[in-house]
Amino acid sequence: VQLQASGGGLVQAGGSLRLSCAVSERTFNSYAVGWFRQAPGKEREFVAAIDWKGAKNYADSVKGRFTLSRDSAVKMVLMQMNSLKPDDTAVYYCARGTTPWRTTPRDYAHWGQGTLVTVSS
Repeated sequence: VQLQASGGGLVQAGGSLRLSCAVSERTFNSYAVGWFRQAPGKEREFVAAIDWKGAKNYADSVKGRFTLSRDSAVKMVLMQMNSLKPDDTAVYYCARGTTPWRTTPRDYAHWGQGTLVTVSS
């Protein structure tokens, strides 16, 4: 059931990246998938989440820059990140939840290893 994030890398400020979260069919069809990030020395924070019906929730810090989508053919949740800033530098994780309106890590489970996003200034 463990979710796996991928797609991180090094990008300059103002650039874009697309992260992917591979999920099981059951997760894709019945649960919410949340994205969190953790920068060095900081707590893990909510970024965005989407449920099986397509309802989305974004943190204020990423609204208008990050966009969630779902690819049913490959059972992936995608996060397009545009206009990246150095403050977006973090390890990004995806995890399974029951609703996209929950924004604390304890409301999610089945965390994967994360993928590192580094935004240079």
